[in-house]
Amino acid sequence: MPTLLLRLVGPMQSWGNTSRFDQRDTGKEPSKSGVIGLMAAALGIDRENWTDLEPLTRLSMGVRHDRPGVPMKDYQTAGCAATDTVIKADGTQSKDGVVSNRFYLADAAFLVGLESEKRSLLERIHAALRDPAWPLALGRKSYVPSESIWIKDGLQDGPLRKVLEQWQWIASPRKWEVPPKELLVSFESRDGSGVLKMDQPLSSFAERRFGTRFVRSEWIRFPKEVSNVPE
Repeated sequence: MPTLLLRLVGPMQSWGNTSRFDQRDTGKEPSKSGVIGLMAAALGIDRENWTDLEPLTRLSMGVRHDRPGVPMKDYQTAGCAATDTVIKADGTQSKDGVVSNRFYLADAAFLVGLESEKRSLLERIHAALRDPAWPLALGRKSYVPSESIWIKDGLQDGPLRKVLEQWQWIASPRKWEVPPKELLVSFESRDGSGVLKMDQPLSSFAERRFGTRFVRSEWIRFPKEVSNVPE
């Protein structure tokens, strides 16, 4: 079964699952809804278009934590000066300032794998990631990737687990950094075991309805054949 790989590397990433109003959280790894949204942007799928989005939701996803990143918080304000006026969600104006705490992952690198029996769908996504219809971001519009999400040989003829176990380390090593002996990998669980996540799209992104899926995590050995890690 073929697997498509995505490289998600950037100074800031945010993959929220439970964000509400002024509090914007982030998970410790890319959410499925976030990755599907990224692919939809590459393919030019409108947020109200469920027909073209639905096939993407059937892909089985795995995430390898090549560099977990550091959880950080960005403190933001809007309209807090005495002379400011803020337009609220209902269209009315308010003199009350808005304070927002937005959490994100700093300096993270994830290798995402998407598995499907339909190779033609993966080929279409792979081509779109190289020449996306709309700009791609890592969870939020302002969080742009520092490296290409598209991987030249990212479409592999192999099962998800095997591909993630064997693919080279994508995190560019620093002079002071020692490559880890193991890498954390998360897979979708088919037997209902693992951690429950509410990031499975059930409708278009305009409707914002999400269902559950189970994710289990385990450690795998650091890939032996790695071209971008110094000996």
